[in-house]
Amino acid sequence: MARPIMIQGTTSNAGKSVLCAALCRIFRQDGLRVAPFKSQNMALNSFITDEGLEMGRAQVLQAQAAGIAPSVRMNPILLKPTTDVGSQVIVNGVSRGNFPAKEYFRMKQSLIPDILTAYQSLSEKNDIIVIEGAGSPAEINLKQNDIVNMGLAGLVDAPVLLVADIDPGGVFASLYGTVALLEPSERARIKGLVINKFRGDVTILEPGLKMLEDLTGIPVVGVIPYMELDLDDEDSLAQRFQKHSGCGDVDIGVIRLPRLSNFTDFNPLERLPEVSLRYVRSAAELGAPDLIVLPGTKSTVADLRWLKRTGMADAVLRHVRSSGALIGICGGYQMLGKTVSDPGGMESGGTEAGLGLLDMETQFRNEKTRTRVQGTVVGGEGIFAGLNGQRFRGYEIHMGQTRQHSPTFSALDTGADDGGAAGNVWGTYVHGIFDRGEFAASLVNCLLAAKGMPQSAKSVDWSAYQERQLDQLAARVRRSLDMNLINDLVRK
Repeated sequence: MARPIMIQGTTSNAGKSVLCAALCRIFRQDGLRVAPFKSQNMALNSFITDEGLEMGRAQVLQAQAAGIAPSVRMNPILLKPTTDVGSQVIVNGVSRGNFPAKEYFRMKQSLIPDILTAYQSLSEKNDIIVIEGAGSPAEINLKQNDIVNMGLAGLVDAPVLLVADIDPGGVFASLYGTVALLEPSERARIKGLVINKFRGDVTILEPGLKMLEDLTGIPVVGVIPYMELDLDDEDSLAQRFQKHSGCGDVDIGVIRLPRLSNFTDFNPLERLPEVSLRYVRSAAELGAPDLIVLPGTKSTVADLRWLKRTGMADAVLRHVRSSGALIGICGGYQMLGKTVSDPGGMESGGTEAGLGLLDMETQFRNEKTRTRVQGTVVGGEGIFAGLNGQRFRGYEIHMGQTRQHSPTFSALDTGADDGGAAGNVWGTYVHGIFDRGEFAASLVNCLLAAKGMPQSAKSVDWSAYQERQLDQLAARVRRSLDMNLINDLVRK
């Protein structure tokens, strides 16, 4: 059976996911069979495996770091928030419906067999399992019936490294307070403390590290420097939302919907030097971009209403009337039609008039589409005529079913049609459609040509690019951590 090591954090966004990815790559480089595991993940960024099952994207990145294919066993429970007090509960890659938070808390213990079955299946085929916790183990109101932090560590007998983010300040209080709020048996599981995202001279930090060790009785096993690496983010705390990415000639504005999902769709675009990509929350911020993108959302009707209430819908329509380019992905594609209806309350319920830019209607049903697809663009019009013939691949995750009357945007290899197009507007259900370097470059070249500029965008092998990023991450983390101590932990 595999030997476990678990990474827990003092807060969300402490760096657990990235540290787990680094350890997966390090152990793989050392010749060990390693797999990631997170019993319960809450995220709107999800992924569809080759089997058509849904899992969190953080474990997909960690699987890539480990050199293995993503499997839903690595994330047996995925929670996708639909409201402030409820989530869609996905178990072993399949939705079990929407549940209020209180109801889910009551059912958590019944999911332990699913968690342990998935874990044991991975454990039988690997040398090490790198386990990621969630949030903080010191959420004292949630500790009862915990299945993702110390509760899971006890179930699989895992040693724990506790990581904290120093960037916002208060790191010593965060680490000490977390340890102090744990039960003695839980504190005994913490074998090392890690300080993450440090900027500056580490010797200035050393007196504090010694005092922290004296106060907690737990060694500090490393200080990881702040790293400007380009890896896919998992959740809405992603720093990319706060920054204006790039300074290229093509300005792309992605509407930051309240329940934005799968924002990693746009990472390949912002990595191209010709592109300046920004996430926009208001009509005043929007300005006059070359391209507006309506992204995916976990609640299409509610976010469509938000779009209208904030004036963003009017701004988008003015942009299209002035011959601007617009793309809708998944929920954003559904918004482009005449109506979106959710009679059964699969997401937020109700019926809402769409933006009316494509001749189509969408209705939500009980069945959830989960599939990987590939195909060819056949209906690009206007600015996007240059996309015709371009190949793409990706995946679909949606409850809504659309009756499309506008010209089809793309033909899938299965023989089915996908999306619709009209003038400088197109929409698709395919997440990850820009991941293929040739497709992303062709899109940007269409936008450059519309501005009368040279079509300079080049295709990039994003998979190879991310492999280099993971190698750089592993090298920095290996230098920063006491790997002898960590190797001793997993050997024990």
